[in-house]
Amino acid sequence: MNSTKPDLDGKHVLVTGGTGSFGRRFVRTVLLRFDPARLIVFSRDEQKHYQMMQELGDPRIRHFVGDVRDLERLNRAFRGVDVVVHAAATKHIPIAEYNPFEAIKTNILGTANVIEAAINQGVKRIVSLSSDKACNPINLYGATKLCGDKLIVAGNHYCHPDHASFAVVRYGNVIGSKGSVVPAFKEQAKKGVIQITDARMTRFWMEVDRGVDLVLTAIALTSGCEIFIPKIPSMKLLDLARAIAPDARQEIVGIRPGEKLHEMMIPADEARHSRDFGEFFVIFPATPRSRRPPPEWVNLGKPVADRFVYSSETNDEWLTVEELRRRVEIL
Repeated sequence: MNSTKPDLDGKHVLVTGGTGSFGRRFVRTVLLRFDPARLIVFSRDEQKHYQMMQELGDPRIRHFVGDVRDLERLNRAFRGVDVVVHAAATKHIPIAEYNPFEAIKTNILGTANVIEAAINQGVKRIVSLSSDKACNPINLYGATKLCGDKLIVAGNHYCHPDHASFAVVRYGNVIGSKGSVVPAFKEQAKKGVIQITDARMTRFWMEVDRGVDLVLTAIALTSGCEIFIPKIPSMKLLDLARAIAPDARQEIVGIRPGEKLHEMMIPADEARHSRDFGEFFVIFPATPRSRRPPPEWVNLGKPVADRFVYSSETNDEWLTVEELRRRVEIL
């Protein structure tokens, strides 16, 4: 593998959902490591745009107020863009369950719009953010993300193989992001009681910087159709509660609708298409690559074992209470 660092100097880069937790860190990282000609922040949140303008004030940034549901606005925003990172999503599980049509409009139809606009405007590389919830989904959010992943991979079949490459980055819970359990636990700890849905529950956990790094790797490597998955540690929800509030009483309240005991990022049925590249896995397409030859770096990865499963329950790497406490303290 020659390089996992993309060439973004002088490039025009756009991130949808650019005012969110990931988008803000991605913007800061790209400005720090590269010298893009333009870095377009695309988001429907006017107030967060204003806050970013005040915090960063970089002349290379362009702020586009817009919604991925609006294809016309995407076509305008994508004009002259080289790289798109698609991070916009409706992501809260209970909200998606109660407002299913809205989740579908953003996570599925919005992703379809991103594909259409990217092809229309000649964008070269498109990387879409996904979630462990997309793997064997049991809730609507996970189902919409799985559908979005399928659309992104299929996007490679809708254009000439020399014109655009679409890829997915799938990862677990991000420490300190919107919707993270950490703020909820901290608030509950003030009352001396932390509510745990199930004592057996485990989750993948990672810092947002790890997600940004994997997206940059995907931009550098993709030739289209790949799903990139980071190797990240698991943690027990009970350990997280102990790390945040060791003296608080823990109350088991029962698992919520649409919630899993454990999360998964590679199911057994996709193991035969997956390879291990040391710091990350890649799931390669089961269908023909739309006349695209496999990238040279494919053979640098090792095939995983037959029926291999990458699950938060059976992970090889675990965060201890002490490690969790250190990570929570720096938020």
